[in-house]
Amino acid sequence: MGAAAKGWIVVAALSGAISVIVGAFAAHGLDLSTEAGRKAREWLQTGSQYQVIHALAIMGVVVLVRSATINAPVALVAQCLFLLGSVLFPGALYALAFGGPRWMGAVAPIGGAAFILGWLSLALAALMRPGAD
Repeated sequence: MGAAAKGWIVVAALSGAISVIVGAFAAHGLDLSTEAGRKAREWLQTGSQYQVIHALAIMGVVVLVRSATINAPVALVAQCLFLLGSVLFPGALYALAFGGPRWMGAVAPIGGAAFILGWLSLALAALMRPGAD
């Protein structure tokens, strides 16, 4: 296995671990007797869910590239966009949950757009796969 594939697996694994840690904190570490605690829980759960999904997506792209099912250069774009989205979308929600500035809410849609573009890039990578019919 090449260094690039190992690197992406490490990135995906760390992202997945962070999402589980945040999700566990959302489930067990907040004071839900306040409106702020309930809102923080919602933000953390949403961010965690999107982060773990895209950690798995990054891992899936590694498998697809290694099996020559998709176009590797375009797949790299998808992985980078999934990673960018995983930093911006959940990151903004995590920041809000922990009392970050309200303007962080404007960062989340940029991360969401990165996720969407990542999925579209993955579709393009499949259409451009080696030996495509």
